[in-house]
This record gives sequence, structure tokens and C-alpha cells, in this order.
Amino acid sequence: MRVTLGAVAIALALWVALCAWLFVQQRRLIYHPGFTRTPAASTDFSITRDGVVLRGWRVRADCADAIVYFGGNAETLLPMRERLRALFPHHALYLVAYRGYGASDGTPSETAIVGDARAVFDIVRRAHPKGTVTVIGRSLGAGVAARLASERAVDRLVLVTPFDRLSTVAQSHLPWAPARLLLRERYEAAAAVADLRTPVLVAVAGHDTVVPNASTRALIRALPRAPGVVELPGATHIDVVEAPAFNRALQSFVGPASSGCGGASAHADEALG
Repeated sequence: MRVTLGAVAIALALWVALCAWLFVQQRRLIYHPGFTRTPAASTDFSITRDGVVLRGWRVRADCADAIVYFGGNAETLLPMRERLRALFPHHALYLVAYRGYGASDGTPSETAIVGDARAVFDIVRRAHPKGTVTVIGRSLGAGVAARLASERAVDRLVLVTPFDRLSTVAQSHLPWAPARLLLRERYEAAAAVADLRTPVLVAVAGHDTVVPNASTRALIRALPRAPGVVELPGATHIDVVEAPAFNRALQSFVGPASSGCGGASAHADEALG
């Protein structure tokens, strides 16, 4: 069948139109907060940054050591709060919803989310001056956590189903589009960790259909020091945190608390509201 120049021109015009639509709508396509929304009354702390109120949860704020968790795209944080509560009975826990997620106000963007993560970490660091602060990032949160660790003194970093850069993930799902050229939201995790000296644990899901395995491996190779890697061949992107092997590796990597609870800075309540 002969393909006419007119048909080629129409196909090209449609392709350009679709690419333009992806460029304009990319934040709506990247961020999926709708499934995570929760009443503000269900949260127990909040911070305000640039006039935007971010809400989330904290557990045992009087413990010396703390864990900060940054969730995945479309992830509801409450299940992870309960999981971490059980795994780490002598650590303070902080889980904050991104802008537009959970009970947080505002609209998500990479610049805003990364800036918010810095603010949350700084508050937690001030609230726990004598303890360690471990940062855990899952999926999208791994990109946030990687950037944070490149700019702040994170004691330990856990990356769950991470990617090297968001454009790699986008390209795998949209092979017909020039994702690397279209994306304004970059999340360049591999570049962020290139000089990182923080101890790192990486969790790899064997059946991850969201983040390509090659993207996770590229992130691991980008680290200047070999990280701990927990391979979970039977896990998917969704159930990776439910794997017993992951939970054991996480507990071993974070380790026992350096001291008990009841001795954290009094600034915890003042800072977090």
C-alpha cells in the first residue's frame, strides 16, 4: 500500500499535537494525588512553607533518632506509618504529604516538592539534634530523597524502587514520544547522588512494571560507593514494602536506636505544630 505525502503530513501533525499536549499537561500526567486525599483533621502535625500548609503524621516525637519518609506517587501514607511504627518502636517517624496530596494544600511540582522536603528535614533535624535522621524515599519519593541527601546531612538513605531520572521512566511508557525533550519535571536522581557519601540501601522489585529495572540499575551504578542492595524477585512496584526480606533488610540497615525515647529536643512540638 502506497503511503501518500498527505498521509505522512497528517500523521506528523498528529504526533506533534500529541507531543505538545504531553508538554502542556505533563504535571497532570506525572502527579496522581487524587487517590491520596484525606481530611486535615486526620493528621497530627503541619508546617507552612511559602503560604502553603503541608500536613502529615508524626509518631514518638520524643525519641532521639528519627526516620523521615517520602512516599510514592499515588501512595496513601497511613499504611506506611503503621508499618514503620511496628518496625522501629524506638524511632520518631515523620511522614508528610506532598503539595496537593493527602491533606496538604497547594499544587505539586518538582521545585516545590524538593523545597518542601528540605524544610521538613531541617525541622526534623532541629528537633532531633543528638540523634540520627534516616530518610526513606519510595518511587517518586526516591527522587525527592536522593536530591535531599545531596544537599543535607542525611545519616542514612533508603531508596525503594528508585529511578535514575524521571525521563527514563517516561520514555519506557511512551516510547513514541521524545520524553527527554518534553519533560520539565526532571528528578535527576543519578546526578544528585554522584558525589554522595551517605550509606545507602536500595530495594529492587523483580516485577516492577512502573520503574524499568534498567533505570534502577543505572541509579545504583551512579552511586560513588556501592550501596546495600536488597533484591526482591517476587515483588512488584506496589507490594515491595510488604516483602519480609525488605523489612528485614530495612531494620538491619537502619539499626537499633542510639538511645531511647523521652530525650528528644523540646523543639519538636514548637517546630512541627
